[in-house]
Amino acid sequence: MRQYPIEKYRDIGIIAHIDAGKTTTTERILFYTGISHKIGEIDLGTTIMDWMAQERERGITITAAATTCFWTPMEAKNRERGNPEEIRINIIDTPGHIDFTAEVQRSLRVLDGAVVVFDGVAGVEPQSETVWRQADKFNVPRICFINKMDRLGANFENSMESIWQKLSPNAIVLQLPIGRESTFEGVIDLLKMKALKFEGNFGEKVTEEEIPKDLLEKAKEWREKLVEKIVAEDAELLEKYLTKKAISIEELRKTLRKATCNYRLIPVFVGSALKNKGVQPLLDAVYYYLPCPTDLPPVKGIDSKTGKEIERKADDNEPFSALAFKIASDPYVGALSYFRVYSGSLKRGIYLLNTTTQEKERIGRILRMHANQREEVEEIFTGDIVATVGLKNTSTGHTLCDEASPIILEKITFPEPVIGIRIEPKTKADQEKMSSALRRLAEEDPTFRVKGDPETGETIISGMGELHLEIIVDRMKREFKVEGNVGRPQVAYKETIKEMATAEGKYIRQTGGRGQYGHVWLRIEPKMRGEGFEFVDEIKGGIIPQEFIPAVEKGVKEAMNKGILAGYPMVDMSCALYDGSFHEVDSSEIAFKIAGSIALQQAAKKAKPILLEPVMKLEVISPADFFGDVIGDLSARRGKIEETKDRLNLKVIDVKVPLSEMFGYATSLRSLTEGRGTFTMEFDHYEEVPQNIAQEIIEGKRR
Repeated sequence: MRQYPIEKYRDIGIIAHIDAGKTTTTERILFYTGISHKIGEIDLGTTIMDWMAQERERGITITAAATTCFWTPMEAKNRERGNPEEIRINIIDTPGHIDFTAEVQRSLRVLDGAVVVFDGVAGVEPQSETVWRQADKFNVPRICFINKMDRLGANFENSMESIWQKLSPNAIVLQLPIGRESTFEGVIDLLKMKALKFEGNFGEKVTEEEIPKDLLEKAKEWREKLVEKIVAEDAELLEKYLTKKAISIEELRKTLRKATCNYRLIPVFVGSALKNKGVQPLLDAVYYYLPCPTDLPPVKGIDSKTGKEIERKADDNEPFSALAFKIASDPYVGALSYFRVYSGSLKRGIYLLNTTTQEKERIGRILRMHANQREEVEEIFTGDIVATVGLKNTSTGHTLCDEASPIILEKITFPEPVIGIRIEPKTKADQEKMSSALRRLAEEDPTFRVKGDPETGETIISGMGELHLEIIVDRMKREFKVEGNVGRPQVAYKETIKEMATAEGKYIRQTGGRGQYGHVWLRIEPKMRGEGFEFVDEIKGGIIPQEFIPAVEKGVKEAMNKGILAGYPMVDMSCALYDGSFHEVDSSEIAFKIAGSIALQQAAKKAKPILLEPVMKLEVISPADFFGDVIGDLSARRGKIEETKDRLNLKVIDVKVPLSEMFGYATSLRSLTEGRGTFTMEFDHYEEVPQNIAQEIIEGKRR
């Protein structure tokens, strides 16, 4: 039986740029909601949500961790556990480092709302923009928390300006800080027009006071702007406002909630999680403004029987549907499959259909996760985020549903890896063990790839960055007891074409008995960067039988994967099969596959093939004294400076640089700035490699 009505569910994520204070905020949430009785600290390695050894050593979040907590708004008269106003909050704390972007992507896919945390000194940072775009992609309503108001250089107005300029003009301020930097002591609630102070050893006691006189006029101005924005969302409220009738806080909250759930307004709050100020009002905001599952449109999918679009309402009485969004290894129970329930309910022991693979899966143990701790449950309902053990054929992005009402939910797409390294076990005896470990890690992480080099027999692992691969190798050692020797990082170049070309591919073999015959004509054309590959069947009149068409496509794809310039996979092109012939007796799938491969290679050579390289977006922060040296070094690395700005006595440089020029940059920057410079880097796009450098890559002089 359901304990909490679905209206009391909040499925949310905490997202941010690295070091904005996301995990610190989450740890305070767990403390104030009574889930933990001691505040976890990153510096001490005692966080609950960052439980992996690598996370605690580095002080960063690597894997998305899920937990559940409960909250009643501060103004409720009854705040005992289990009271009628209490909400259940399912939280996923996500990484801020770009190398672990897959964790953010798959988490946002299954969440109903998000809390976006910003550093009050830096405002909007590069990864803030990335996670914001990801939230936009999945239509996730959100609220903002400008954190670190106690830090030197914290500036609320500047942070808001950066949100309005870079992210959304629809962000609206619900709180103002009282003081800043070392004098930061609380917040002004603009709806209630009260000052909130946080007392006790851990800020657990929240008191309401009158707004300090020197801030009263400023608060009135900001409240006026806030009310204007909210009433504009509702005709009745607007009428009241224009005729100067009283509008209650409840009316404003109700309208703001609706506008937030409809992506029209984004409430902004302020505080310092580290100093235990502002987190309880943020929890109130989750209660008042972020959606429950029924506030959002029904989830859409495809009926796997008819191919038509269908939908599932967020209702326990609907047929069961869920999306597996994460696979993780657990040392005690084995492979864990995390999934979000979109409709229906489920008891353990039931069989479900995986509509992605068309195979049945038995749901044995159902686990409610609290970071790496587990609690077994007998039954789950719409809105639940849980894990199960022992699924044999389910991967990230697969749909699990009631066999009688099959639905395929939208998959999760992930970015392609941009960097690779060669790896071998330290001892030959560990070869099989290493292969098994890498396979398990690849099952968990969709942005991590493993492939063998057919020419050298070596294993190449690829990922989103050097840190990503470093963590993989470290996990292999700790969790699977296999040590590996790794080579120098290699760039994941790609190949493409610049012009249209046609070519014939013919494969004929006559060796006595039945021969082989496959004959095709292909036309290839370039596509826009990032559009991928498209195969078009233009065969008419059965000049090539339908059963051989997939074989031609397979041959084309195999040839593309091998490349024609330097052995890198080809991308962003279309290939049309428009002519050919077949033999009644000798034609076969293998013959047409080979013919397709031959034609693709011939056409690509005529279509002006080029190499593409990954270009990274960097934010480099340097003391002003070293600005010239840092700019000069970036230019020497083929960097294109986009913008420079001042932040206190620092210079902030936005620049795009090819990944191949970035190896060892951390050491160079430390050297140039006497250890005071920092940078963040994320993949931006692929672009053509200059001819002189492309020639070196083709000749094997450069990797």
